[in-house]
Formats: sequence, C-alpha cells, structure tokens
Amino acid sequence: MKTTTAPLLAAALTQAAALLLAAILIGSAAHAAPDAAFEPAFQQFNRAAGGDGAAIDAAAASFGALLAAEPTSPVLMAYAGAATAMKARTTWLPWKKMSYAEDGLAQIDKALALLTPADDAPRQHGVPGTLETRFIAANTFLAVPGFMNRGERGAKLLAQVTSSPLFASAPRGFRERVLQRAAKLAADQGGAK
Repeated sequence: MKTTTAPLLAAALTQAAALLLAAILIGSAAHAAPDAAFEPAFQQFNRAAGGDGAAIDAAAASFGALLAAEPTSPVLMAYAGAATAMKARTTWLPWKKMSYAEDGLAQIDKALALLTPADDAPRQHGVPGTLETRFIAANTFLAVPGFMNRGERGAKLLAQVTSSPLFASAPRGFRERVLQRAAKLAADQGGAK
C-alpha cells in the first residue's frame, strides 16, 4: 500500500508546488502592472502636491482610472480622493471648491474604512498599504481649511503612521517624508500656542 500511495503523494505535492509557484508568479505580474501604471500617476500627484496646478487634473484623472481598474484598493482610493480634494484649488467658484473638497474627503474616508490587516503588506514602492493610505489621509486632512474639522483626525492618523510597528521597516524615503510632515505639524502646533 505504501509503495502505491508514495508516488501519488509525490505527484500531488509536485503539482501543488507547481500551482503555488504559478500563483506567486501571476501575483508578481499583477503587482508589476499596477506599479508600472502607478508610477506616472504618482509623479503627477507629487507635482500637484508640490504646487503645480497644471498637474492636479491629470493626477485626479490618472488615479481615477487606476481606481476604476482596482476599485477596492484603499491606497488608490486615498490618492484619488486627495487629488480630487486638490482640485478645489483649481476653481474660483466657492460651491465647486466645496464640492471637490467634500468629494475628495469622502473618498479618503472610504479608503480608511476599507483598510484591513491584509493591507499591511507592502504595495507600491514597498510601502505597506495601511501606512501609505493613512499618510495620504493625514496630509490631506491637515491641508484642508480648519472649518472642515479634519485637522485633529489628520494629526491622529500621522501619529498612527509613526507609531506603527510597520514604520521602521518601511522604505527610507517614505519614513523621511512622514517625519518631515510630523516635524512641520509639531512646528505649526508650537507656533499656534
């Protein structure tokens, strides 16, 4: 009996190993494609966040398209929401400003609500999805006008990012951006007292 089951078991294990390897390779390819599509949108977003008003609409459109392809991604949803909120800077019409800001903030709130422990895994640029989503939210919440009542939540999210056990293993560039933002917040709060 052992002699007939051993080859079958070995064949089953070999097949299972092959399927696992195929799943890993397919998963790697799936992550490579979003990274390749993510990078141009990320560059546009950074230009927009840096004050390039011409990049705002492009960043919002790019992250909107990425989100449409992967609608349950908290990271993409947070970037799309932040870019939409930035669109408030592109119009003089007060009702459009409020509409863009509120729509973007609602998208960010939804992204935060979608976070699960599975999002602790590194995503684009090797940053854990939970940290990147919370950092995008914190930056946006801290940037909107005070009457929108998001500053306190932004500060809490920023504190969650810096105190997370995942933070120490995040890429250096990400950690530096977070610490710079935390230092700016501390300076702003120190000056307000």
